[in-house]
Amino acid sequence: MNNPNQHEDLSPEELEDKKEEMLEFYENSLRYLKAQFEYEKVLSDLDEVRFKRAQIQMQYAMMMAPPEEEEELPQQSPKPKPAAKPKSAKKRVLKTEA
Repeated sequence: MNNPNQHEDLSPEELEDKKEEMLEFYENSLRYLKAQFEYEKVLSDLDEVRFKRAQIQMQYAMMMAPPEEEEELPQQSPKPKPAAKPKSAKKRVLKTEA
């Protein structure tokens, strides 16, 4: 099991060597990470261009489609509906349980 205070067990020279070893590892790994970053960026740009192209094709198809036929509206304006008549003057009462 790794000791969290492992650096306390190392001499200053060993600690410096460990730092140099870590730095070398990261510098060697960096070129792979940069390559992966470029790959992901190009992939993302490609997806964006594909989306834009599909969007343009959809807009073009909508422009070229024949207009929807609307139902012919009567020339007369619709008549206003008469106001609702009160049904009965009798007051309604709720039943109560006995």
